[in-house]
Amino acid sequence: MAHAAHSRYAQIMQDVEYLVQDHRRHQTPDKPYRSKLKLLVPSVGTFFTPLHLRDAFVWQDQRRHISSRQFVAPSFNDVRLILNTAQIIGLVNDGGVDLITFDGDVTLYDDGQSLTDDNPVIPRLIDLLRRGTRIGIVTAAGYTDAAKYYGRLHGLLDAIANSDLPLTQKKNLIVVGGESNFMFAYDDSPDRLKHIRRREWILEEMQSWTEENIQALLDIAEKALRGCIKSMRLQCEILRKERAVGIVPKSGVKLSREQLEETVLVCQRILVGIFRATLHLDQANQQQETSSVADKLPFCVFNGGADAFVDVGDKSWGVLVCQRYFGGIEGRRSLHVGDQFLSIGANDFKARLACTTAWIASPEETVLLLDELAELGERRQHNHFHRLEDIR
Repeated sequence: MAHAAHSRYAQIMQDVEYLVQDHRRHQTPDKPYRSKLKLLVPSVGTFFTPLHLRDAFVWQDQRRHISSRQFVAPSFNDVRLILNTAQIIGLVNDGGVDLITFDGDVTLYDDGQSLTDDNPVIPRLIDLLRRGTRIGIVTAAGYTDAAKYYGRLHGLLDAIANSDLPLTQKKNLIVVGGESNFMFAYDDSPDRLKHIRRREWILEEMQSWTEENIQALLDIAEKALRGCIKSMRLQCEILRKERAVGIVPKSGVKLSREQLEETVLVCQRILVGIFRATLHLDQANQQQETSSVADKLPFCVFNGGADAFVDVGDKSWGVLVCQRYFGGIEGRRSLHVGDQFLSIGANDFKARLACTTAWIASPEETVLLLDELAELGERRQHNHFHRLEDIR
């Protein structure tokens, strides 16, 4: 029974893999027609690497024994982990990964906690640096001084400082905060991080993010948040930052998932409807192109688990900033690891626009993913990676 199920599941994965291959062939400018996958799933996006679903299924089946289950069909989590493995195989087969970006909470450490020196992810991250891989921690935390980031990441930063890595490799760690608004790079200072001035890393497309429009967005977002507090009688306070605004619960209060998601959806609707319309109207009055500013001031509204925030920019911009800072790394040589990919209030979701992504559900899964990357990379290096079924 298990053998028959394995063969059937593997064939299904192979069929989907062929659809993705066809879709990737249609991603080039000289192929204007839609792929079969695009016709079946109009919302499907760009694939930066091939998706080796059959091999990934074999890999995960060896570990999760999916084919041996009699009554429980392949689950959402099974598929999520198969997709992660398929992305890893694609990166390894394409020459490896030059840049890995990570979310913070629930990805590197537990929600609301910090990266302490006993965290098992630390030696994996140092090993990545040793191999020449660049690391970016792209977080929603919008601090403007290095000390606060050190407080959240001190275990990793101290471990890097005390390691035998050359300084050039240590400096391959950067932190991008507020989604895509602040950058800090490793430094030998007491806080282990140095603030990088915006003009040294900002993308050309971000030049149009004027302070006037940023504050206009945050003003409208704050008004929407106050409306949510009033209508749902939330025991919250407004927290306004340089490039973000959100609600945080009062001491001893816990907001429900439904309250946070309602807040996210209300803010999204108001900002998309009112803010963009306002910008278009202002531009029309000034006889400017109606697509210039309104389409170049992205924002994200997300559920942080305990709070909800509106940030200028999003993680796709944060990943693009990391790619540019390290010399123009391509999306097919980059990987973003995060836990928030659901469409409602998920700030890792848009990272898919910039690079290959891996969806994890806990810091423990991040450790397993990095071990998987290392093992598959070793097999590839020693020419032991052909079809995984050949090495079962």
